[in-house]
Amino acid sequence: MSQSDAGGDEVKALVVPDLHSDQDVQRGLRMSDAFPMQYGVPEDNSVANWRPLVHWAMAIPHMIIASVLLFVVEIVAFISWFVIMFTGKLPEGMANVMIMAMRYSTRTNSHLLGLTETYPPFSFDTVAEDPGDHDVTLSIQAALEDRNRVTVFFRIFMLIPLLIVGYIWEIIAGIVMLIAWFAVLFTGRYPVGLRNITVGFFRYFNRMGVYGFLLTDQYPSFSLTE
Repeated sequence: MSQSDAGGDEVKALVVPDLHSDQDVQRGLRMSDAFPMQYGVPEDNSVANWRPLVHWAMAIPHMIIASVLLFVVEIVAFISWFVIMFTGKLPEGMANVMIMAMRYSTRTNSHLLGLTETYPPFSFDTVAEDPGDHDVTLSIQAALEDRNRVTVFFRIFMLIPLLIVGYIWEIIAGIVMLIAWFAVLFTGRYPVGLRNITVGFFRYFNRMGVYGFLLTDQYPSFSLTE
């Protein structure tokens, strides 16, 4: 083999093929930009006519427990603020306690407002991924390492725009839910458009909860969609 041929082989050996197409890169960017929370409800919009009359009473035990869990979460989030500021990390155990409480509250409220007819279990699994024991699901991928201390320090102020928009959504959702309840009472069906707004409302407030309880540094969207 001549010296020129050997040199050519060396040049060829240095050529590395591009294994990642532009489509792959864009897909990766979309995945990294996705908010680390997934909220799911059953697609069936049929609801028994009698449920608007008694659903609230059926939810009372869960509402009491959810209120207690919310108090616990506020304490855990308060402690987490100091832990993150000093260490830059969120302990997994603390994160999972907050996720469990949010999941419990979400299932309770989704059942209360007719998004499911399945009675929620008295489940207290402290896991990030939904255990799948109910048809309303909530999974959260908490940021445990490399936390942004600046955004954590100013978190309460950064929540203000979300709270203002959330107040507007709450008024709209309240009107929608009232109309939907009468629709269910007389037709036995939750109108799809109204149901989508209700689902979006829960999605918005769950995203705000994930951010407010310091489970992520990624700022949530102001929309009701995914």
